[in-house]
This record gives sequence, C-alpha cells and structure tokens, in this order.
Amino acid sequence: MPATKEIKCTSDGCELDMFENHYTYDISDDHSTADLSCPLCGGTACLEEIEL
Repeated sequence: MPATKEIKCTSDGCELDMFENHYTYDISDDHSTADLSCPLCGGTACLEEIEL
C-alpha cells in the first residue's frame, strides 16, 4: 500500500492544524515534506511530519 503521511503546519498565522498526503507507488525515494507547501497559507518551511 502506498505511503500516507500526516503533516502539520506550524506557522503562527495559519489555521490549518493537519492534513494527510497520500502517495502513489511512483513517488521518488528522495521525496520529503520539504518538497510540499501548506495548502492553506502556502508556506514551505512551516511543515512538519506528524510521527505516529
């Protein structure tokens, strides 16, 4: 099953607390949270993966 990651935005001005990112089998091995941006505020440095 492809990976699913839960990610939170830590920006003080953003009201998004968490979102899930669902991947396909074709995702590259070097893809990380740093490659994403927040879907609400657009920030990139404010994203952190939620460890389960």
